[in-house]
Amino acid sequence: MYGAPVDLSFKNICSLEDAWTEEPSRGLRPLKRNSEMKYPSCSLRLNNNNILDLHDLQKTVNYFLAEPSQLAWLDLSFNSISHIDKVLCELRELRVLYLHGNSIFILSEVDRLGALPHLHSITLHGNLIETNKAYRNRGISALPQLKTMDFSAVTRQERVMAEIWHQSNSRIRSNKLLKS
Repeated sequence: MYGAPVDLSFKNICSLEDAWTEEPSRGLRPLKRNSEMKYPSCSLRLNNNNILDLHDLQKTVNYFLAEPSQLAWLDLSFNSISHIDKVLCELRELRVLYLHGNSIFILSEVDRLGALPHLHSITLHGNLIETNKAYRNRGISALPQLKTMDFSAVTRQERVMAEIWHQSNSRIRSNKLLKS
């Protein structure tokens, strides 16, 4: 049985290394540590801080969680993250990922998250990528196992449209490569 989320939100954390000196906030469910002083949780909240990059994410997960490989829910919303770092792809059991309210500006970086086989819910709204016309189609196409995106259910019609969009863009890219 897993415990309450490890909540490091609203701690004014600028780098993930800074998180290591913080004590998680107490929530409704008590946080308990094991004999190694780690938390038996599969959820980590790092939202509403000033985190710029995810360089030390794996070290941070390892520092706080008793079973870091079982991290299923990660909240990185409302930070200053500008890239979807490949380190996220190491979190193989991740099911829910909140990245809304950051500064992510390269839409194609969403494709990296396709390496997460269990990811079924993601938030990316409130980032610069949201202004791209292909934003939702790209996300649904890159992450076919998604059930929700930006707190909205992914419909069957959206899956069909995302597949059409993907096939159309694949042809366009292929034609551009042939012409060059």
